[in-house]
Amino acid sequence: MEVRAPSRDNGRMPAAVSVSDLRKSFAVGFRRTRRPVLRGLDLELETGTSLGLIGPNGSGKSTLLRVLAGVEAPTSGNVRVFDGSPDASKVRARIGFLPEETPFPAELSATEALQLLGALHGLPRAMRATRIAEALATVGLTDDASRAIGRFSKGMLRRFALAHTLLHEPDLVLLDEPTAGLDAPGHVALAELLARSRARGATHIIASHHLSDIVTHCERVIVLIDGRIRADGAPDDVLGRSGTVSLELEHLQDGALDAARSALEALGAHVRSVGPTHDTLVELYRRLR
Repeated sequence: MEVRAPSRDNGRMPAAVSVSDLRKSFAVGFRRTRRPVLRGLDLELETGTSLGLIGPNGSGKSTLLRVLAGVEAPTSGNVRVFDGSPDASKVRARIGFLPEETPFPAELSATEALQLLGALHGLPRAMRATRIAEALATVGLTDDASRAIGRFSKGMLRRFALAHTLLHEPDLVLLDEPTAGLDAPGHVALAELLARSRARGATHIIASHHLSDIVTHCERVIVLIDGRIRADGAPDDVLGRSGTVSLELEHLQDGALDAARSALEALGAHVRSVGPTHDTLVELYRRLR
């Protein structure tokens, strides 16, 4: 299956990401044999778009994000981010990258680590203080601002990583498994941070094994399998099942559900299951705050 997104025209924003024939391989084993991970990817992503990456382990999702972040160099091919090389300092300053595992100096406090990051990004001192206070409040770590990062729980670390990634308000946000290890307050914080980032016109690429992350936050999805793009399009087109819909009903009176089911079956539909609906995690956490 391959559903391609429409190409750009003269009335649209320039591409935030442009990749052609991207290939990446790694040397493995005693003989240092080259193992291909990305096999000729072509990708163009318009500014302001939110793209989801899905695929099995080893499909190349994390490698693609690392190449776009300038952490890994491509073996061959062309990679442009905001019409520049991702390893150029001016381009990297516009990128926020959250890897799946993010090590932080254990002895630093949350505030100290963010102060360091803000200084590296050239944020003025006054702006730095304001951004840090806002970021820690959003991720629910205000009361832990002076606590050493090494004493954080896994969920707190992941929330801190979100604050760390978005502190400098990047134009391109790369998130690798952002909900892995994320606790309940973190799901709300992630949604709020992405909403703010999207309102600024930022571009997002989110790699996740959780389809809810992709459906909730992305307007376009790519399926990577064995280092190649196998599907590309809107979430409903790529993830949906043809001829199958989900129907949510409210305020049903006694007997109305049976009548509705009978009416649908009379029209030739096969009702596969009937059961109560549930809030999404974000909806649940917001309701219980």
